[in-house]
Amino acid sequence: MAFRRHLIAERNRSPQTVRAYLGDLAGLRAHAARAGAADLAELDLNLLRGWLAAMRVAGVAPATLARRASLARVFCAFAARRGHLTEDVAARLVGARTVRQVPQILSAEAARTLLASAPPPSPPPASAAASAAGVGQQREAAARTRRAVALRDDLVLELLYGSGLRVSELCGLDLGDVDDERRLLRVRGKGGRERSVPFGVPAAAALRAWLRAGRPWLSTGAAGAALLLGQRGGRLDPRAVRRVLRLRMADAALPAGLTPHGLRHSAATHMLEGGADLRSVQEFLGHASLATTQIYTHVTPERLRAAFEQAHPRA
Repeated sequence: MAFRRHLIAERNRSPQTVRAYLGDLAGLRAHAARAGAADLAELDLNLLRGWLAAMRVAGVAPATLARRASLARVFCAFAARRGHLTEDVAARLVGARTVRQVPQILSAEAARTLLASAPPPSPPPASAAASAAGVGQQREAAARTRRAVALRDDLVLELLYGSGLRVSELCGLDLGDVDDERRLLRVRGKGGRERSVPFGVPAAAALRAWLRAGRPWLSTGAAGAALLLGQRGGRLDPRAVRRVLRLRMADAALPAGLTPHGLRHSAATHMLEGGADLRSVQEFLGHASLATTQIYTHVTPERLRAAFEQAHPRA
């Protein structure tokens, strides 16, 4: 599909955005067909506005409306350049204003509790001892798999919180992206932008344990160069990461509802509370705009009082 290739090669959209845009485009086509516009050339501004208005009445979230308005603008500009439309009919289309939602975050103490929540995995029994105890090979293999998964989950949480990674960035890491000596990760973020992100001493220990005793056990021919693997041996899926976080939150007796993005948000907030400047946090998170980073600031009254007393001449 030409539009899909345009999104990937020319607009440099992420795979997630490409999937979302193509789904939105299918919805637009269905709406146009219901309105009697069977041909692309019949698409006009009124039809686009009617599409968005119908979704607004149906209670579609503002962020989704904004994305669909963006899809309409990108698609119509593409179609006009290709000669499928006589003009860019979406040039004057205004999308819904979005209010950025601040995700749930953890306190620094709760984050420490979460990262310490997993019970230490017991080592797999030696084959001789297992035989003497009447434990079969399947049982031994299951124990080793549980241990490998626990080591992986430790590393997942350390990198989500310790390095503030997006879940897609985490799952996209390859073995060659790790510089263990300098404790740096080469991360591919939104729009294909690369950045170097540090990881801490606990993450380094979790990484070494995973590479030594976890990854080799789970690895299959489907693993390729992926750093983190699922139980079937392929690259770890973002849905599995969300499940890991949900289970670890329950194990730590912490409130449900935290997402991987909330853990990233927590990392940024704790860095700012610890004295990091906004520009450094922007680079750490891989934000193209400083305005995006500003939503991660949570100025507590105590921090505001300290800044006031330190900096204001009338304090």
